[in-house]
Amino acid sequence: MNLAELKKQVYDCNLELVRRGLVIYTWGNVSAIDRQSGMVVIKPRGIEYELLTAEDMAVTDLEGNMVEGKLLPSVDLDIHLEIYRHFPNTGGIAHTHSTWATAWAQAGVDIPVMGTTHADHFYGPIRCTRQLKREEVEDNYEKNLGRAIAERFETIDPDQMCAVLVPGHGPFTWGKTPAAAVEHSVILEELARMAKLSADINGGKMPVLPEYMVEKHYLRKFGPEAYFYQNR
Repeated sequence: MNLAELKKQVYDCNLELVRRGLVIYTWGNVSAIDRQSGMVVIKPRGIEYELLTAEDMAVTDLEGNMVEGKLLPSVDLDIHLEIYRHFPNTGGIAHTHSTWATAWAQAGVDIPVMGTTHADHFYGPIRCTRQLKREEVEDNYEKNLGRAIAERFETIDPDQMCAVLVPGHGPFTWGKTPAAAVEHSVILEELARMAKLSADINGGKMPVLPEYMVEKHYLRKFGPEAYFYQNR
């Protein structure tokens, strides 16, 4: 895929966050990577969505050096770059401050698998990263956030769990394409809302789906013998 096509994809995916009600003003960002060239395309910082064009998308290399574009890349660029470095199958990343997912992140609480809707999309609880130390915030803050995400996934497959919550900050999702990353953000927001409502109905207790149900629902869709989709 050429760079112009990738910039158009990233632009469209950023606007999809707006259409889905996951971002307002300048909040959030979507990026994509061309693994062959190592080029990363990301929303520029501090520009409201209605003012953006595809040409405004910033292009950097994996070291964060500007390659193309007149506008500075998102301040979250280094978070995205760390995810791309550590999750080699990732082709796109989305970050929002969507209400329900961010509420769980601000509480610093993992979203447990309460039902099959969750298990159909994410293989296990949506985890929180650790809180950064003072020195990690004062120096290389964004890079250290990305490293904390990678650290949280040392024993979790990022291809089966394409979402994370950063305490006090918000959710990040990813996928093979930027469109897949946005889809995961949309689904995560609904799961976060359903989980909070379910806990409220249950008097504050969080019911957990049995592990065998989690495994069945995830693997029937994504496992080696998946049968969820039409065989076409």
